[in-house]
Amino acid sequence: MKLIEIYNFLDSLSPFSSQESWDNSGLLLGNYEDEINKIYVSLDIDEQLIDKADSNSLFITHHPLIFKGLKDLANSSYPRSFIKKMIEKNIALISMHTNFDLSHLNSYFVEEILGFEINKKDEFLIYIKKQIDFFDLCQYLKEKLKLTTLKISYCGKKNINCIAICTGSGGDLISKIKEADCFLSGDFKYHQAMEAISNNLNLIDLGHFESEHYFSQCLAKDLKNLPLKVIISVSKNPFQYF
Repeated sequence: MKLIEIYNFLDSLSPFSSQESWDNSGLLLGNYEDEINKIYVSLDIDEQLIDKADSNSLFITHHPLIFKGLKDLANSSYPRSFIKKMIEKNIALISMHTNFDLSHLNSYFVEEILGFEINKKDEFLIYIKKQIDFFDLCQYLKEKLKLTTLKISYCGKKNINCIAICTGSGGDLISKIKEADCFLSGDFKYHQAMEAISNNLNLIDLGHFESEHYFSQCLAKDLKNLPLKVIISVSKNPFQYF
């Protein structure tokens, strides 16, 4: 199957034109006329994935391997070393990042993983209506996501009626949240927690990886429609907890 055919299928599924201006989703490596024999789906790329992958394959990742401009491939620093290995094996790369968050991943995480019913969508924010004690919600999330700890910012609002959710790193959206009592996302910064407390908004930091590593299983359902073998690669969290 030609790479352009796969690209067009993915674009119809989750339009690349809907990505954020700062994002770098789309075809990052390969030629549209390349023949693809196998697809590997992963949150990220690591050396193990490249080493195990067959030549003439396609990687579909959530996080783009290339975000900033590269002036050369002369040294072995990240991500140059990965790119050179992929070129040697004729491995193409398509990333589906903020476009897939909008079209699929946020909703999949809320409904299929957390088991909530969506009340409203506002771009990257999903709202649910649920009456629950804040600390009961924390315990529920720990059990659903199999987490031993949660980082929270508690503003003192114990009774929750409305929850805002965004996978990945959603701290920059805090100022847009007006109606929720609690915001679930990842990678919250110190000043964002201060802002949330001032806005009478609880924060629960689920972790970036913890909320997005469902990308592969979410996309795999649609890739079954392609006449190619699709392999789900299990990504590893770059962070560990002690």
